[in-house]
Amino acid sequence: MATVTSSFSFSALTQSSQRKHTLSSTCVLGSNSDGIRFRKSFLCQQVGVQASNSASKLVVRCSSSVSDPPPVSETKLNFLKEYKRPIPSIYNTVLQELIVQQHLMRFKRSYRYDPVFALGFVTVYEQLMEGYPSDEDRDAIFQAYIKALKEDPGQYREDAQKLEEWARTQSSTSLIEFSSREGEVEGALKDIAERAGGKGDFSYSRFFAIGLFRLLELGNAMEPAILEKLCAALNVDKRSVDRDLDVYRNLLSKLVQAKELLKEYVDREKKKQEERAEPQKANEAITKCLGQEQFSEL
Repeated sequence: MATVTSSFSFSALTQSSQRKHTLSSTCVLGSNSDGIRFRKSFLCQQVGVQASNSASKLVVRCSSSVSDPPPVSETKLNFLKEYKRPIPSIYNTVLQELIVQQHLMRFKRSYRYDPVFALGFVTVYEQLMEGYPSDEDRDAIFQAYIKALKEDPGQYREDAQKLEEWARTQSSTSLIEFSSREGEVEGALKDIAERAGGKGDFSYSRFFAIGLFRLLELGNAMEPAILEKLCAALNVDKRSVDRDLDVYRNLLSKLVQAKELLKEYVDREKKKQEERAEPQKANEAITKCLGQEQFSEL
């Protein structure tokens, strides 16, 4: 059987900070354990959720409250309980690997939920699951995935949507001048800037970098100078963002190539099945025709 193979790094999903844990894993997607290979390297982080007293509904403060985090096996079992239907192997393999990595982020003590992080994760999830046979099932899998991590999938979706809608109405100038304006998203960004500036806990991650990239993309503000000013306004190291976005762009390019190879493979297999079915259909037609002639002779 033909093999579809493509390799690319999933390090765009890395979570990093001064306190970091490194873990690498390889997941193989495709028929008979061959196929599209995803190499993932994560620098992970941590946990505990506490509602914010901030005026912005988008802001959620997270603090350590987990003394005995659940094992990875429990999170994976929770996912299976939430979503009981079979998942095609090409998607299921990467989801299982991804949930293991995010479990390690989620249940580390310094983990902090962040609306920009949420936008980054939702963006990556949608790109990974693009082309899934059912949109309804894709959403159900997302909900099961986030619930398995003991978080709120509705909050992820809602925060990501609010940031996307806000970004579509912005200009290059207004994106970087959020601190001078009032609003729900502006409040969330101000909170991030304060924490990143040393007035609270802030955990930079590559999901966060992808969230920033998505904001700029939707605001049609892709100039490097705008990214530099936005990073400065948020008190985020632009060099880290640049590095992580380079990895992310490379990931997107190779993901597109992998999906094209997969589509070609699926189309070839479908054509082969149709070709094998044609002789059978011809035989059935001949048999039917002969049966009708015999009946007419009677």
